[in-house]
Amino acid sequence: MSNKAVNRGKNKQASSTSRILTVPVAIAGCLATLLPNTAIAASYKNDYSVCAGRLLSVGVTAEAASLGCAAALRPKDLAACVVKIDKETQIAATDALSSCGRARRPEELATCVVGVSLSTKEEANLAALDYCGRSLLPVRFGQCVVGLRSQIDFPATQALDTCISADDSVIGASSSSPPSTIIPAGSNPSLETVPFPTQPSVPTQPSVPTQPVIPTQPIVPTQPGTTN
Repeated sequence: MSNKAVNRGKNKQASSTSRILTVPVAIAGCLATLLPNTAIAASYKNDYSVCAGRLLSVGVTAEAASLGCAAALRPKDLAACVVKIDKETQIAATDALSSCGRARRPEELATCVVGVSLSTKEEANLAALDYCGRSLLPVRFGQCVVGLRSQIDFPATQALDTCISADDSVIGASSSSPPSTIIPAGSNPSLETVPFPTQPSVPTQPSVPTQPVIPTQPIVPTQPGTTN
């Protein structure tokens, strides 16, 4: 066998070996490219995903769920509010979504709505949703309605009106209270004195010069035996 044939065989063997080594390297490069994307995709299982999934599970439309979750500051709290009202009252999830979306604390709103609805025996469901949404202290408002109706027999609407009026007055009183005085650190207010205004000085009258004293004549003693 000639040297040319031997070299040709060695070249073919080296070429096939390089092809075998190239395939795993290419696969490793593809995996390295896909792994970051996979990690990013896994991180998208966040509060917005949970919110959308839970709203869809209780019958909210895809469009309403997407808009509600995207606009919510705390998407999971929004979904929890809607689901709790839907499961524990006769209020539909589509009706609860708007109120839960406007609430500052959606879970407290849901607690209020559920409590009031159970207290009124589902007679004022939508009214409970409206009143609890209007209150800035929904848990306190719900406790007011439930507590009054447990002892006083009056219509649900009257209890709602009474408690919402009290709710407004409590909030107004707390907002109008005078601010507390802030004393700087290190100062001792008990030792501080308040200066009193001084009386204006009255100018004195000019002194009047006195008259000079005229000396008296000396008394001459009389001689004994003499008469005047």
